[in-house]
Amino acid sequence: MRIAVTGGSGKLGRAVVAALVESGNEVVNLDQAGERGPLFTRVDLRDYGQVVDALGGIDDKIGGFDAVVHLAAIPAPGLASDVATFHNNMLSTYNVFHGAIRAGIRNVVYASSETVLGLPFDIPPPYIPVDEEYAARPESTYSLVKHLEEQMAIELTRWHGDLKIVGLRFSNVMAPEDYAEFPSFDTDATLRKWNLWGYIDARDGAQAIEKALAWQTTGFDRFIIAAADTVMSRPNTELVAEVFPGVPLARDLDELGANDTLLSIDKARRVLGFDPQHSWRDA
Repeated sequence: MRIAVTGGSGKLGRAVVAALVESGNEVVNLDQAGERGPLFTRVDLRDYGQVVDALGGIDDKIGGFDAVVHLAAIPAPGLASDVATFHNNMLSTYNVFHGAIRAGIRNVVYASSETVLGLPFDIPPPYIPVDEEYAARPESTYSLVKHLEEQMAIELTRWHGDLKIVGLRFSNVMAPEDYAEFPSFDTDATLRKWNLWGYIDARDGAQAIEKALAWQTTGFDRFIIAAADTVMSRPNTELVAEVFPGVPLARDLDELGANDTLLSIDKARRVLGFDPQHSWRDA
């Protein structure tokens, strides 16, 4: 396919661009920062004119796109003021979704976020492991935007019956060089309780995007995307008893592996065929 990737210069974006190119796709990274070349075009996603122009074709590089992968954003709470985060992320996503529709693109995959599950879980989750079945619980402006993006996707796909938008609720994205720090987390179970000790290897994040692009469907759907294991060596039964006592269990933790993810990826496995291959334990 011919694929536009917004934010292809970020940690996840670099892995996604590399994987899509390796799979034989034509890819252009639409971002504010990047290296000059055939895979990169500088675009300010807050400017709808630039977005719709780029998605319609870029000089002699490419005559249009079959799909869009939207990753560009201020990537976490607290990196900018609340209003800057809202204005940048909400406007950029609207421009990309709307620009894709106007360009005739009907295959859109984008980065939603685990934060809509209620992170940092200062209010405990309704049950553990968490999944996509309960209503969003945004606890920050960043997370609020991610929730609103999902709601926007629901309405846009209702308006356009041939449109597919898939929101991937990525866990904390990690690269192999990040794994050296992981053993230190065991000393304090609360250090990583904010996302139930989850993470996703950027390479497995790229796999999830490829699976979502290939999925033949219309409408909107959302999936939690996390590694198959937690960041901890300590077993889940011990962690949950210490940090989230009294929270109902959606599954008996003894039925899971001692370190299996508590961000349920069962739906992504079942529907998309997502199968994470990378673990910090192997690094």
